[in-house]
Amino acid sequence: MPVATPKQFAAMLDAAQEGGYAYPAINCTSIITINAALKAFADMKSDGIIQFSTGAGQFASGLNHKNSAFGTIVLAEAAHRLAEQYGVLVGLNTDHCPPNQVDSFMKPLIEATAARRAKGENNLFQNHMLDASNLPLEENMALSKETLKLCAINEIVLEVEAGVVGGEEDGASGSHDTPSDKLYTTPEDMLAVYEALEGIGRYSFAATFGNVHGHYKPGSVKLRPDILKQGQDAVMAKYGKAAEFDLVFHGGSGSPLEQIRETLGYGVVKMNIDTDTQYSFTRPIVDHFFKNYDGALMVDGEVGNKKAYDPRGYLKKGEEGMAARIARACDDLLCAGKSIHGQV
Repeated sequence: MPVATPKQFAAMLDAAQEGGYAYPAINCTSIITINAALKAFADMKSDGIIQFSTGAGQFASGLNHKNSAFGTIVLAEAAHRLAEQYGVLVGLNTDHCPPNQVDSFMKPLIEATAARRAKGENNLFQNHMLDASNLPLEENMALSKETLKLCAINEIVLEVEAGVVGGEEDGASGSHDTPSDKLYTTPEDMLAVYEALEGIGRYSFAATFGNVHGHYKPGSVKLRPDILKQGQDAVMAKYGKAAEFDLVFHGGSGSPLEQIRETLGYGVVKMNIDTDTQYSFTRPIVDHFFKNYDGALMVDGEVGNKKAYDPRGYLKKGEEGMAARIARACDDLLCAGKSIHGQV
């Protein structure tokens, strides 16, 4: 069952933490992009994470409905079936659920997992992300505690965030004019997160260290991975080695390799990638239309070339381009060749 069970997903996180590597977490919006991620993970003999945003759920539910929770369930069910073909483990996650969509988005998904568990089936999701970083920290942690309790009942890991990731990604909080000091989570913030959540259930933490959603020219983004080390050191100095966070790197697209690798030493076990994979999917499709302009379009009343405008032809090129970028991410994050499938 290549979609990880709760026990297997916990083992994936433990293996990454102990081994000094992280998993690419790939935002997917369709069967095509799910297949791209699965191909890359399998080719690289790496476990990995596929995740769906509220926007992906809306997209998948169809133009007449735009129901985030329903569309996300459709995508997750498809991922479960497709993953059966591969010999690596995949965790399913939801990305950036804001506080005002917990009731309409996250809770129905938790209920869908609970319904599967009642029938003796695997969790629909192994992980959910609550992004309450736009709230004051005390309110953020109050909502995080409440949500973590719901997740823990169903052996779901909850990802929380404190601090602000700059830029914008599918409606995620933050903006291009976010004050620079808000882009860095403080050691005090990290202590507050640990003290609020520890003992309730398993969670991971998207601490911010200057990371920004989107893609920017070199020098535009000032990453400070040392922020993660300072926070981890503060928590472990007070509560011991067992208090070390499973950290998440948001806004990983376009980040320098040396800084990606540096974060692995500070406890990052998951890195979100969306912008780079969107581009790697779209670029070959654009190339296809440039090279097959006359065939793809019925120019000047001509009949065109069915092979040039058959969506399967150009979408397959997009799938291949996206898979190649994800494979590179497996190398960057040092998880290639380290699948624990069959070991847990």
